Amino acid sequence: MFDRRIENELKTTAGEYPVVTIIGPRQSGKTTLAKKIFRNHTYVNLENPELRSLAADDPKTFMLRYPAPAIFDEIQNVPELLSWIQVYVDETAELTGGYILTGSHQLQLREAITQSLAGRTALLTLFPFALNELKKSDIQLEREVLIHKGFMPRLHDKNIRPGRFYRDYFQTYVERDVRKLMAVENQQAFELFLKLLAGRVGSEINYSSLSGQVGISAPQIKKWISLLEASFIIFKLPPFFNNFGKRLTKSPKIYFVEVGLACYLLGIETPEQLERDMAFGVSNVNYFVRFASIILSGFFISINAF
Repeated sequence: MFDRRIENELKTTAGEYPVVTIIGPRQSGKTTLAKKIFRNHTYVNLENPELRSLAADDPKTFMLRYPAPAIFDEIQNVPELLSWIQVYVDETAELTGGYILTGSHQLQLREAITQSLAGRTALLTLFPFALNELKKSDIQLEREVLIHKGFMPRLHDKNIRPGRFYRDYFQTYVERDVRKLMAVENQQAFELFLKLLAGRVGSEINYSSLSGQVGISAPQIKKWISLLEASFIIFKLPPFFNNFGKRLTKSPKIYFVEVGLACYLLGIETPEQLERDMAFGVSNVNYFVRFASIILSGFFISINAF
């Protein structure tokens, strides 16, 4: 069991709010973290079709069956539950840490939470491993190996081959989440778009150029970019200038949350290939920017009280 930097903040926040919501990419360790910290909470996986149907069709019975303290995993599957959680929280004034929610869709959850749980929940973001979290676990890898392997907890816990892991990750989560959030008619065009994006890590987004190469409209490219951000696949890094006006007007640059996924999309199959491949510069930039972003953003722990 790996220790995460977010643990102390999570414990403290659970003592302050009746509901704590943990969001982040698929496979970043949200469920493992919630189970580790809140061992006495009942765990409910809303990916389970039977539980999901019960929660959607008869939320009152569901809430009676799984009262606080409870962990509701992948809450975005049944956003209707948030209103029932609000009712329960309002009726139990002294409740703290009663419900721990996890989710993988940033925009969907934020919208649902602001409507139903305003002032009742804190929002924490958990990303894949930070470098110091791996070092504390005595995992010492050379830079090229680490860039190729990436930082997903399951990769290091189960020692899965990166190529196998990211192929399954892409097919199981990226494609599924994409289809759930937005109908993508041309799957081949979307895959080409992702690969082109991986090759442009550290660059400003040129919508017209991507549109011409992929063969779809620039507005559709913008929608896909927003979709990838909402699914924690990519993030935009705003430019830094001493002139505050330039910070607001200059275009951000694009990076992948998981550098290992970027390597997979670029067709990098071994760490040795990184040294001789032109994509090494791209992956290297993503690697260092990711950790610079971690430092600047508090190691990817963002806390927002709603």
